[in-house]
Amino acid sequence: MEAASRDDAQAGPALSGFLLRGRATPTPRQLEEVGVRADSLREVTAVEFLRAMAEEEYDVVVIALVGGGVQAMLHGLGRVWEGREKRPVIVTGYVGVVYEKLADGLLLRHGADLVLANSRQDAERFRAVYEGVGADASSVTEVALPFLGGAPYTGEHDPYTVVFAAQPSVPDSRKDRTYLLDRLVRHARTHPDREVVLKLRSKPGEHTTHLEELPYQKLAQRTGLPPNFRLVYGHMGEVLDRTDLLVTVSSTAALESLHRRIPTVVLTDLGVREVLGNHHFVGSGCLASWDQLDAGHRPAPDEEWVARQGVAAADSPSGAGSYAHAFDAARERIAKLLAAPELPPLTPYYTPATAPGYLPGILARHHLGPDGSPLPGAPAADKEPGPVRQIVRRAARGAYRHGVQRVAPVIRRMGEL
Repeated sequence: MEAASRDDAQAGPALSGFLLRGRATPTPRQLEEVGVRADSLREVTAVEFLRAMAEEEYDVVVIALVGGGVQAMLHGLGRVWEGREKRPVIVTGYVGVVYEKLADGLLLRHGADLVLANSRQDAERFRAVYEGVGADASSVTEVALPFLGGAPYTGEHDPYTVVFAAQPSVPDSRKDRTYLLDRLVRHARTHPDREVVLKLRSKPGEHTTHLEELPYQKLAQRTGLPPNFRLVYGHMGEVLDRTDLLVTVSSTAALESLHRRIPTVVLTDLGVREVLGNHHFVGSGCLASWDQLDAGHRPAPDEEWVARQGVAAADSPSGAGSYAHAFDAARERIAKLLAAPELPPLTPYYTPATAPGYLPGILARHHLGPDGSPLPGAPAADKEPGPVRQIVRRAARGAYRHGVQRVAPVIRRMGEL
């Protein structure tokens, strides 16, 4: 979560970062990788964040959480700002391909002033969901993926580089993940003149939004790897600078690659299925199998499909200069709301009246009651935890991650016997 307050015209806005404490709290390495540069940064519970919002003045608050977290913060903020004539502008949305839980995720984000949609296609789908349940759809604002960029692809590198963009939870079975790793290794052995890269999202012990029970790097430890095969971390944009062929199951990296006109393949080896997310790329012209790639196939993306995703490169006929102005509508909307004498109260679609069997549980996970107020006994420390508490917290996180990545798979395999 981020909150921006205007400082002065010359210094520009001040940016405060709040990291919601939990299993997916980013590590310093992950923050450094994505280039987070906040004037202040602190790890907080939901209740601590709400307290800060009640006591400190901000102009814009960006809630970058999963759907349930967004909904809880919207209700909590509505409570702490109750009766205020002026409150911050609330922005939320998605970053990446929206291929699952469309209605659920969208309705959990309803209530923000801006719900950002990363493409024309997403904006149309988002409005249809809101209007379909009778909710106000005016918050949906079309933008583009915020991390696109880099020089357009101009030709093959030396050596020719194939990159597989891994995902933490797709596919989720050992059998399927081992299959994909084996095919990638086989491709490296078949083409010793190429560099084959396995691009990983996180190191062991780190988490992103999705849990990763079977990290590829652990599977790779049991496989003899050829000399032209390597595992890399780091910023996806820097990896794409040296990429000649991007291969993935359904990663958002495919959109980054398409934006730069790098040949891009979305694999069909495990089927084209909603659970994999590659159904999102039907019509893209990018669907292919490893057998086809090994035989020399190179995809040709469908220009109309690419344009609807908002990822056309700036020098392409379908997207000339469009990305540079993709965020103008959001900026204008925020400026208009900031200039308003007052903003209406936050009114999410979900309330104790519309979702009495669903909303209380979502709020309770963040120690909030049905009215958005903190529950008795909710953690809300007034100061930084002491060294002992920090050690205990790190140990607890380590135990949780060990359980997810080591114990849970073993129990699952035992259950299949």
